[in-house]
Amino acid sequence: MIQRIQTIYMCIVALMAGLLPIGLPLWIDAQGNEIFTSSDIMLSVTFYVSAALAIIAIVLFKNRKNQFVVNRLNMILNLFLLGFFVYRSLNLSGETLVSEKGIGMLIPIISIVFLVLANKAIKKDEDLVKSVDRLR
Repeated sequence: MIQRIQTIYMCIVALMAGLLPIGLPLWIDAQGNEIFTSSDIMLSVTFYVSAALAIIAIVLFKNRKNQFVVNRLNMILNLFLLGFFVYRSLNLSGETLVSEKGIGMLIPIISIVFLVLANKAIKKDEDLVKSVDRLR
């Protein structure tokens, strides 16, 4: 059902992954310039794919198992993005490229939390349907 709580969680993920990287800086370099996702095409594509997977999962509301799998794929994609951000921030030496981390680096973490909450709600719905089927 489309009016369930997992739909709200996935809408939050889609909005965060699709809109927030445009306005929130990922980091600030040593000269004080804010670096957004638009400066790196792979980061932009990764965020937009994450938003698209969340929208696809919303559309798959009739097939909860596929919805669960698409959310898992989205979590893996966000973990990859988070790993890239951690690698990028820890691997740079001194003040050469990154001076300050921006709030945009937290988007994958928040997305993963909402995807986990959505998967819990999907699992709860699936268990409810199985328990009703047992009574027939």
